Amino acid sequence: MTFPTIAVVGGTGNLGAAIAWRLARAGYPVIIGSRGAESAEKAAAELGHGLRGATNADAASAAEIVIVTVPFAAQDSTLAGIAPHVVGKLVVDTTVPLVPPKVMRVQLPAEGSAALKAQAVLGEGVTLVSAFHNVAAHKLAKDVDVGCDVLVFGDDKAARGRVVALADAMGLRGLHGGALANSAAAEAMTSILIFLNKTYKVDGAGIRITGDLVPIEE
Repeated sequence: MTFPTIAVVGGTGNLGAAIAWRLARAGYPVIIGSRGAESAEKAAAELGHGLRGATNADAASAAEIVIVTVPFAAQDSTLAGIAPHVVGKLVVDTTVPLVPPKVMRVQLPAEGSAALKAQAVLGEGVTLVSAFHNVAAHKLAKDVDVGCDVLVFGDDKAARGRVVALADAMGLRGLHGGALANSAAAEAMTSILIFLNKTYKVDGAGIRITGDLVPIEE
């Protein structure tokens, strides 16, 4: 089986590095992207599993699937920087609109969600899916069962299915969450999970969907 090459833009951050490590360990060729190639190459060497490092633009250019893992404040500039390199590709946006210092308060952008904001920046030539909003990065970075579902949103069902498969390969459970606009629910949930972590002293609360789910046909 041939796996697509994946770029993790912003891959030197906690979430990006954890996603890159999990995917590389599952057999995917992964390129960590960063603003500087040197820091990306250093992170790739430390994580191992054949990971490579490059600038965000070079990583996006060389990949079939691009996963964006940057803070909300850096979303616009990062997406603008990779936009010429992702036309016709699948882009997975993980951005959560956290606005310090009140990160425990839901603060969705005027566009309705960070995902819809990303779609506006990248344009219709990109197939955009959003996912990985509610997974604790520090848990994802360890060789443990995270015990968390990943809700995947996008207007293209087949594209969502590809990202569901990535989540499954990472040892999580990917689930279709419907249209890209529905991403607002998972993005908002992140602030609530942060509140729960603090209030109930939880080490990285996540979400699990209950009930017996019947597999869908892709």
